[in-house]
Amino acid sequence: MSDEIQITASIVLFKENVQTLKSTVKSFLQIPFSKKLYLIDNSPKNTLEKEFEYPEIEFIFNNKNIGFGAAHNLVLKDLKSEYHLILNPDVSFNTTVFNKLIVQLKQNKNVAMISPKAEYPNGANQIICRRNPTVKEMISRRIGLFKKKQYLEEELSKPFNPAFIHGCFMFFKTADFIKLKGFDERYFLYMEDADICREIKKSGKEILYYPEVTITHFHRKESSKKIKLFLYHISSAIKYFRKWK
Repeated sequence: MSDEIQITASIVLFKENVQTLKSTVKSFLQIPFSKKLYLIDNSPKNTLEKEFEYPEIEFIFNNKNIGFGAAHNLVLKDLKSEYHLILNPDVSFNTTVFNKLIVQLKQNKNVAMISPKAEYPNGANQIICRRNPTVKEMISRRIGLFKKKQYLEEELSKPFNPAFIHGCFMFFKTADFIKLKGFDERYFLYMEDADICREIKKSGKEILYYPEVTITHFHRKESSKKIKLFLYHISSAIKYFRKWK
């Protein structure tokens, strides 16, 4: 692998913790490839741009919250890379992560997007693979009843093609991301990852979970803590179930 491989990444921001974000940005800027990082800020005030003045970073300040998917889609028209990473602002990783992921994408022509294993900061496994959401499953998970493991531990120990993968680190072949026209902007926040995974399957391509490499995801789970975010989650779920019947 050499730096002739071009990788872009986009992170959508909203009132982020600066130190956590700096750790994420540092992880990406240290990778040994030709790279460009888009920081797309939906915050009401431009307080972050001065913290990230690097030649590999383009900072886009929207002056309002246009939503997660719509913000990521702002860079679609500019993408000329081979691979594009949808990245959360609270993820860190080793610089070697991309080597194995790129090999897998090259070997698997039918795979449009790949995600590595995710761990919490304490090293515990984070279950990012899910089956397609159902109304019953979402309600049960919310109220804490009838919890059922989506996948068994032995399934998660090896690469496979799940129905969908949580969107903290979604590594796309850029051409496939562009063909999908990015995220469905009807979702303001939440469910975009479940939706785009279904769109990938609908297009005839696959997603790949690849646990041979690992990232660390802080995972704030804010929709369970703030009523406004919970309502966004409910709104997106309604749109999702209407779309996919």
